[in-house]
Amino acid sequence: MPRSRELAQANLENIYRIFTVPEAPDSTLGRIDQAITDDLTGFLHEHIVAIERDLDEIEKDFSQSRIPEDPTYVSDYTEFLKEKLVSQSVHTASPGFIGHMTSALPYFMLPLSRILTALNQNLVKVETSRAFTPMERQVLAMLHRLIYNGSDDFYSQWIQNSNYSLGAFCSGGTIANVTALWAARNRLCGPSGDFKGIAREGLLKALRHLDCQGLAILVSRRGHYSLRKAADLLGVGRDNLIAVETDDNNRIDMKRLREHCARLRGEGIRPLSLIGIAGTTETGNVDPLEALADLAAELGCHYHVDAAWGGPTLFSDTYRGLLRGIERADSVTFDAHKQLYVPMGAGMVLFKDPATLSSIEHHAAYIIRRGSRDLGSRTLEGSRPGMAMLVHAGLSIIGRKGYELLIDQGIKRARRFARRIDAHPDFELVSEPELNILTYRYVPAWVQKTLAHASAERAARINGLLDKIIETMQKRQREAGKTFVSRTSLAPGRYNGATITVFRVVMANPLTTEEILAAVLDEQCEIATQPDIQALLEQIKE
Repeated sequence: MPRSRELAQANLENIYRIFTVPEAPDSTLGRIDQAITDDLTGFLHEHIVAIERDLDEIEKDFSQSRIPEDPTYVSDYTEFLKEKLVSQSVHTASPGFIGHMTSALPYFMLPLSRILTALNQNLVKVETSRAFTPMERQVLAMLHRLIYNGSDDFYSQWIQNSNYSLGAFCSGGTIANVTALWAARNRLCGPSGDFKGIAREGLLKALRHLDCQGLAILVSRRGHYSLRKAADLLGVGRDNLIAVETDDNNRIDMKRLREHCARLRGEGIRPLSLIGIAGTTETGNVDPLEALADLAAELGCHYHVDAAWGGPTLFSDTYRGLLRGIERADSVTFDAHKQLYVPMGAGMVLFKDPATLSSIEHHAAYIIRRGSRDLGSRTLEGSRPGMAMLVHAGLSIIGRKGYELLIDQGIKRARRFARRIDAHPDFELVSEPELNILTYRYVPAWVQKTLAHASAERAARINGLLDKIIETMQKRQREAGKTFVSRTSLAPGRYNGATITVFRVVMANPLTTEEILAAVLDEQCEIATQPDIQALLEQIKE
């Protein structure tokens, strides 16, 4: 780390100073703060280098394990951040960064985030959050109404009722999914007769009380990996997270789902929850939510919808019908740091029944006392920031109609890009966009013709070589730093269930243009002319 000629001194006067005296406007930190305030996009473009260093090299900058004995000047440390951290960060706000679910932020989120940091509220209890507590309840009610569309009387009764909760704020979709299934488990295994409930007596006695051999969670194989964590944490077991086969549109196969349910019943295993996905992470598809709701009612189990990505589609009058049936879910996961354009990390889980979260309620003598308004009594996390303020800001400043425009634009752009891929002779669309995510791959026209008439064995060999080509192209494009798409593996029906590697694109950044999308394909075609990729194509010819 760079050092000023004069060493910083550890004394109380200097310690008091860093708590009370702000950096001067002409200091290094002051200039950076002003540059970010004036032009965030320009600052990121200037300071994040396009050509990435190898991660092994970056690790060397952070290999010291000793805590510095002496203090460092803020200016010295700020220079260190610029050179070693900012320059090697990922430019997620770039309109050419279309490979993941992280996008540009509205400009107002930056100064409002500073207010949030300065206030430093802790939402575990009212004593450290005050007005933030009713604001968080209001935000949860707003999104609850977006999903469930209750009456005015319903929300006036429950919005600020401290004995119940319409939902919980979380650091992200993982904790939201865990919270939903935790509440579902504790409700299913709640106190009854002599049984004091799973929270008191544990899983083994709960299973004896229910007279079953185990619990199961059923979700499509496109389910988010956080659900495996939830099955592990809640004692359900990863083997009892049933990954159900999908159809050709990456939606859960209802016939296979019913077969799994019948098998579990025969084994004495009880369904804890059916999970529908509203916007799969890899392909953006939406499960048949109505049919899942019918089956969950038939089985008498909890119905959860993971709408971390696709939930904001409900803002759109044009496309909200794609999520028809979500209003029948017992719980819904919703991520604000995705398509509500809020900084990391702001997730939520909403519950249809305001009493559901009472099943996981905890209290302590010094905080979250019984009868208090403390939000921490019904959340997995304890201390946490008031991210509801930024969600409230987005809902207020952008509004429903503003979010509708963003959602509509993203879906339309994804569909236009899909048509661009269809029209290009050397690309193959793998998954048609239902929302604003799609997948495709580079397959030269002559290879497409070969695959159309190839035997299963020959097609497998060709696809294996194409997988290497796609992986190489994706890495090269990322390293070049101009544009970025991600990659994943899918098993489309057209290849008889064989797994192939594909490019994945997410159309969430409102600053992405048609010209940028054309440049993505042009750059990939240029990369495909490189000698090692041509050598792989020659192997296909042979």
